[in-house]
Formats: sequence, C-alpha cells, structure tokens
Amino acid sequence: VGDFVVVPFTHGCGHCVACLNRKSGDNGGYQAEYMKYEPANSGLVKIPGKPEDYTDAQLASFQTLSDVMATGYHAAQNAEVEPGSTAAVIGDGAVGLCGVIGAKLLGASKIILLSHHEDCAELGKAFGATDIVDTRGDEAIQDVLKLTKENAGADAILECVGATSAIEQAGQIARPGAVIGRVGVPQSEPKSNQLFWKNVGLRGGIAS
Repeated sequence: VGDFVVVPFTHGCGHCVACLNRKSGDNGGYQAEYMKYEPANSGLVKIPGKPEDYTDAQLASFQTLSDVMATGYHAAQNAEVEPGSTAAVIGDGAVGLCGVIGAKLLGASKIILLSHHEDCAELGKAFGATDIVDTRGDEAIQDVLKLTKENAGADAILECVGATSAIEQAGQIARPGAVIGRVGVPQSEPKSNQLFWKNVGLRGGIAS
C-alpha cells in the first residue's frame, strides 16, 4: 500500500509460457484516474520514494517507461543489437527515439537514425544516434548503405513506423543475415520476398 509504481501498457501473470518468453497480454487502455491491476506482483514496476520526491520533468520521463521506452527497447532487443554492431532506426517519433536509446544501451557502436524532422533528429543525436539520414526512398537506402561496412547494410534494423513501406525499406538496408525488430503496428504484411534471399530475420510485436 502506498507504493509509487509505473503501470506498463501490457500485463501478464509472470509465470506462464507467454510471460516467460516476453509476451504479455493486452489491455483496454490505462488512461484512467483509478484502476484495478490484478497481476501487480509481476506487472508493476516500483519506483523509489514518492511522486513528491521528483521534479515534473522526472515524472514525465517516468511515464515513457509505461509504453514508448519499453517499445523502443523491445525493437532493439528483437533486432538482436549487440556491442559494437551497427543499428539503423526507421522512424523518428517517440518510439523510434526510444529505440535509439535502446540500441545504445545494448552497445551499438553506430546508430543510424532515418529522420525527416530536424527537431527529432537533434533529439536522436542527443540520445545516441551517430548518423542522421534525412533523405527518402531509394536515396535514403543508398545513404544508409554508404554508412555501413562494405556498403552491405546494417546488422540490426529497428522498424518503428508500422507502414508496409517501412518494413520493405528495412529489408533493403539490412545486411545478409541481419535481423529486423519491428514494433510499429503493421498496416499489412510485406509482399516482397527479399528477406528470404538475404536470410534476414523479421521478428517483433507488442513489447512485454
């Protein structure tokens, strides 16, 4: 009683096969003043102290842990970002920017952010992006490839948009054997089989 907690946007029992393999349940929306959260022991994240111990800016940052930060990190984890790897992040919204943080936390040495908004690009650089690609279409693909070893493509791609075109683009900037971590809600499944010919993995979904 009285604990200060972050309430994630997904939940689960914490014990079943799905939970143990990082797949939590959905919910009907948590934007309410009060709520009953039954799997509290496995789902809630306790924050030290009380809300009054923190500034408004800190409290706002804590809110990202309930959704976008978890989702961005999930993209990086599913893309199998490793220390010293090159990661490319498609999408410069809140989730994409948190994906940059996630890639940095997992040790990527080069993080390429595909961004079309100057303010988001600046945030991306502050969060750890080493390179910004602001072009579009085929030009953007070539610009990303030029930033990778032997122009072969990125080791890990974080798809944080959800558009079919973004998944197609992810496949084109992925090196052979790379993994795409997607967290954007897909509008439709990609029709191209380019991932097959390059042995590129595609995985992801709702963050746990």
